[in-house]
Order: sequence, then structure tokens, then C-alpha cells
Amino acid sequence: MGDLLGPDPVLLPGDTEAEEALAAGENPAIVAAAHPSASVAWASLAEDALDDDRAITAYAYARTGYHRGLDQLRRNGWKGFGPVPYAHEPNRGFLRCVAALARAADTIGETEEYQRCLDLLDDCDPEARVHLFPR
Repeated sequence: MGDLLGPDPVLLPGDTEAEEALAAGENPAIVAAAHPSASVAWASLAEDALDDDRAITAYAYARTGYHRGLDQLRRNGWKGFGPVPYAHEPNRGFLRCVAALARAADTIGETEEYQRCLDLLDDCDPEARVHLFPR
């Protein structure tokens, strides 16, 4: 049970095939094409693009994974607010997309989007930012 005053945490079921393919070193583009609803594949693509200084490409990948994650969250009872725990591995694809979107937005100077993404991360799970924005 979650907070008595708020909704229970959402625990996504995940996409085992996509997660296993990525863990085995499969190209994230191939994984995303085979599993387009798997936010974790889009997160990998976005993070790789950020590492290669391709912020616009990262923004697009992260935005796609973010929207796929929102679809999954809603199908699993999320109403646009409430906990999405980082500790639950299948939630990390969505949270990684939000973080990548924030980083890409910051890089291209989209300050409002950057702040909105940070706020969403904090609303979902304050621990997420600790893991996704290491100092």
C-alpha cells in the first residue's frame, strides 16, 4: 500500500524481451523497432545520442519513449500523478526517458521543458534524479 492520502505506486510490468535484448548488447535501434512500446529501448537510444552530442536526436528518442511510457502508466492505473518508483526496474525505462528529455532540453536551451521534466522526475520518485543525474 502507498501513501494513505495518495495513489498507490505504479509498478509497470516491463518488456522482458526488450530488456533481455538490450542486456545482451543488441543494437537499441533494432530493439526499439521490434518493441516500439518499450521505453527502455528509447531511453538507450536517447542516452547514446546525448553521449554523441546529438541533442535534437536525443530529444526525439526521449520524447518517443516518454509518450510510450505515459501510455503504459495510464494502462496500469496512473492518473497523471503519484509514485512511479525508480527501485522497480521496469519503471526505469520511462524515468530514463524523462531524464534524457530533460538533458536534451537543457542542451538546446528549452528551459521550461527542462524544468518540467525535473519536476516530473521528482513527482514520480525523488530518488530517480539521484540515480539519473549523478554528480
